[in-house]
Amino acid sequence: MEVDYSTTVDEKLPECEKLAKSGKLNEALEILMQMEKTEKVDFILEQMRLCLAKQDYVRTQIISKKINAKFFEDESTHDQKLKYYQLMVQLDLHENSYLSVCRHYYAIYDTPKVRNDPEKLKETLKRIVLYIILAPFNNEQSDFLHRVAADKGMEHIPLFRELLEHFTTKEIIRWTEIGTKYEAELKQGSAVNLVTEVFQGEDGKRRWQDLKNRVVEHNILVISSYYTLIRMDRVAQLLDLSVDDAEEALSKLVVSKAVTAKIDRLVGVVSFALAKDPHEVLNDWVTSLNHLMELVGKTTHLINKEEMVNAAKA
Repeated sequence: MEVDYSTTVDEKLPECEKLAKSGKLNEALEILMQMEKTEKVDFILEQMRLCLAKQDYVRTQIISKKINAKFFEDESTHDQKLKYYQLMVQLDLHENSYLSVCRHYYAIYDTPKVRNDPEKLKETLKRIVLYIILAPFNNEQSDFLHRVAADKGMEHIPLFRELLEHFTTKEIIRWTEIGTKYEAELKQGSAVNLVTEVFQGEDGKRRWQDLKNRVVEHNILVISSYYTLIRMDRVAQLLDLSVDDAEEALSKLVVSKAVTAKIDRLVGVVSFALAKDPHEVLNDWVTSLNHLMELVGKTTHLINKEEMVNAAKA
């Protein structure tokens, strides 16, 4: 499928000819090269939009890879940048890839056109906060979480800053507290905090359950940082879950390698002790053996000393 550049060429050629006649050949060439790139990106963005409209997500993903993010570094391309990342948000929301959605919104947030508009800045930052919280735990998510928490823009949305602080602090989060304090604001909004689409509709109900799962996940990570051995019923109590649900949530984190744990069902105990590397085990064994030999040597010396004292008395 080809795109017609004739209209744009007709508009730009007179300007290029004028620059060329004045000896500014490099500037004229740059305009022509930029014009071609810009028109191609516009064409690709339209392809993405149409593919999303017909719910062809696989093709949208393939087409999106034709655009290099470095193209958007030029300020003149920022309108295209905003359109591109909005389309990418739609694509990754379909896949429930919350971390990717958060990255896209951060790219939007990191655009002068958005940063210079107080309302757009706040609304974009709200979505960044919500989607980074919804993203399952891993090293990248944790790093991004603290990066967002340290952003100066958070002072403009105090309620969301407070919500984010729950997830950056090593303390147990009570789901009842989240529901009481934040549910109405997140689902319905207020005069101060306009509602976002994150928790609206059927998708919003699923994301609300995902938020609950993230709270459980956070709490398990907190427990693992403070305990090496804990009873399963105590874990369930701290998580506000049944023992079976707590075990299932813990098992998922173990499978994803977010935590290292072993569950002894017979005794009803969870061990969060880290599995040692074979070299570390060998080093510990050698250290223990050396300590034992030192004790044997010291004991032998004391026995010989006692025998010599007794022989002298005799």
